[in-house]
Amino acid sequence: MTENHRAHVSVLGLGAMGGALAEALVKAGLRTTVWNRSAGKAGPLVAQGATEAVSAAEAVRTSRLVITCLFDHDSVHEVLDPLVGDLAGRTLINLTTTKPEQARQLAAWAAEAGIAYLDGGIMAVPSMIGQPGASILYSGSEEVFREHAALLDLWATSTYYGEDAGLASLYDFALLSSMYVMFAGFMHGAALLAPAGVPAGRFAEMAAPWLTAMTGELARFAEVIDGGDYTVPGQQSLAFSDLGSFVEASAEQGVSAEPIAMVQRLIQRQVDAGHGTEGFARIIESLRHPAA
Repeated sequence: MTENHRAHVSVLGLGAMGGALAEALVKAGLRTTVWNRSAGKAGPLVAQGATEAVSAAEAVRTSRLVITCLFDHDSVHEVLDPLVGDLAGRTLINLTTTKPEQARQLAAWAAEAGIAYLDGGIMAVPSMIGQPGASILYSGSEEVFREHAALLDLWATSTYYGEDAGLASLYDFALLSSMYVMFAGFMHGAALLAPAGVPAGRFAEMAAPWLTAMTGELARFAEVIDGGDYTVPGQQSLAFSDLGSFVEASAEQGVSAEPIAMVQRLIQRQVDAGHGTEGFARIIESLRHPAA
């Protein structure tokens, strides 16, 4: 372990994720100072060897490297704005969930204050921190990423996406968007089957391998989208992909059709624009050019 890796680290925010991040540092033997706005969160970490700061200011002054994992963008400013002078010359790695433009704003705020800034998007739940399968995406200062790579890798697989501080958040949102829409589709399917007495568990046994197999189509869709030609042979046409019957079947089952109706609207807009014979991937144009 390098001397830099042994450097003192301060972690601000001990919610479920912040606590997991701090615990991984403590278990790795790093000198770790922790702070949380509400009392009572630091006890287990202190028992493992962390030091609890009585204030965010004390935590910042203790370390050259400050990690924030707070509630939201506003809470980052609420905690750090009064400490901007103390943070000058230090390094800030922000792992609070923020929108891309918020991450860019924080990077600009940090640059003006003389703070080295790296932003991260966590692709894991707290229990995954320090375990195989966890991933954290980073953007912002490449120098910070390289300097602290060994520390970052204690938490998860670390991937750097560039100097634009908003990119990690953008990738994070894109991946989570895909996940949530898939989950909503599964729940719609489970709701369709429920009136027939089919348990969600039985449906999950069928849905998991089916959805896994279908992810093989993503690369083909991406190739079409990147090529910009939705008439490439071998694609299922938009007209053939009409989901009107799915919407009707949902109503017949007494189930909301909202997840599938959303996809049908994207399809229908392209069909109405005269693209019915083109491939399903063209619905991305409905997303790129939202309806007025």
